[in-house]
Amino acid sequence: MKFGGTSVADAERIKRAAKRLVDRREEGFDVVGVLSAQGKTTDELIAMAEEISKNPPPREMDMLLSTGERISCALCAMAIHELGHNAISLTGSQAGIVTDTYHTKARIIEVRADRVKEALAQGMIVLVAGFQGVSTQADVTTLGRGGSDTTAVAVAAALGARECEIYTDVPGVYSADPRIVPNARKLPILSFEEMLEMSASGAGVLQLRSVEYARNHGVRIHCRSAFSDEPGTLVTSESEVQARMEERPLVTAVTHSTAESMITLTGVEHRPGVAAEIFEALAEANVNVDMIDQNVPLGSGGKAEISFTVPHEDLRLAIRVLEPLRGRLFEALHSREEMGKVSIVGAGMRTHPGVAAKVFRTLTDQGINIEMISTSPIKISCVIDRPQVADAVRALHSAFELEGEGTVVVEDPFASGSF
Repeated sequence: MKFGGTSVADAERIKRAAKRLVDRREEGFDVVGVLSAQGKTTDELIAMAEEISKNPPPREMDMLLSTGERISCALCAMAIHELGHNAISLTGSQAGIVTDTYHTKARIIEVRADRVKEALAQGMIVLVAGFQGVSTQADVTTLGRGGSDTTAVAVAAALGARECEIYTDVPGVYSADPRIVPNARKLPILSFEEMLEMSASGAGVLQLRSVEYARNHGVRIHCRSAFSDEPGTLVTSESEVQARMEERPLVTAVTHSTAESMITLTGVEHRPGVAAEIFEALAEANVNVDMIDQNVPLGSGGKAEISFTVPHEDLRLAIRVLEPLRGRLFEALHSREEMGKVSIVGAGMRTHPGVAAKVFRTLTDQGINIEMISTSPIKISCVIDRPQVADAVRALHSAFELEGEGTVVVEDPFASGSF
């Protein structure tokens, strides 16, 4: 059972999370809780670091940021003891979460869950600090924004858990962000593939890596509200989705991101190996490249132009990595910071022609210009100017008739963009 920052934001919410954990234990389950830092703690820690240093060393940032989740776990363990049950709080390293050596965006290599299993065998509720682990070089590492989701899924996989419950500030996964589209509908069930595409294109309810891990290890995820007992959204295998649904909708959801930046390289040498060298340099710096477009304009003398998107937070690093290649592999670099992305996702798109045309016509009717396009069998994504994202989401949601009944209420003042 994973509880996000909004679910443990103050003493009363920690007590509520503790009660949920205890209730599950009293139902006869072995229970592991994974907790995020309280409320805006991580943001506050980042701000503290920036007061000290403009470029804090990544290793020290991990040491600092890992403290928030430890506080949550210790306090929740105290609350569980007050309810008459035994609990033990563990850091990521104590729980056996081993990662690679990339600081601030590490990946889990394995979970050595022996200590967790021993505590469960003793009848304890185990609380694991989310978002963190220990690297193969024995350093504290963190897993990036939303990393507690990945912690929870990884621990669930290591323990062979029946299900991984993710408690958040909305009642499940919706057909669009309910703060942009108030009549968005809750989706009762999604396949791993659909959720992967949604997470990759901006749906903040589950971290992308957590969904990848769940799919690869067959861990069912139940994403639900921390503030009610009603069922949420089940993320599971395609076969289970097909067994539960008579007919798949054409489009399941409209997702978006307002944290995109675009880089364009002009005068790129048009020969084998150049693109590989450019993107290998970005990969070595752990810069995540999303959409890529390459063309050779007429009259360019055979020189290519490559455009690609990166997370806004990685833009400066990407430029710093690419600058040494200027003059050798390309002539000029241009960047645009204020970009966004809107996407439609749905397994039903595989068998229906004309979906892309409808997307482009809908955006055209709104006067929205498309800068880049990316497709997969179940997703179409368009990069557009950031100020136009909300209008694009509403227009596409209406065009594909995704509206539900009633209005969705985001139940928490700390809501952070999840849907």
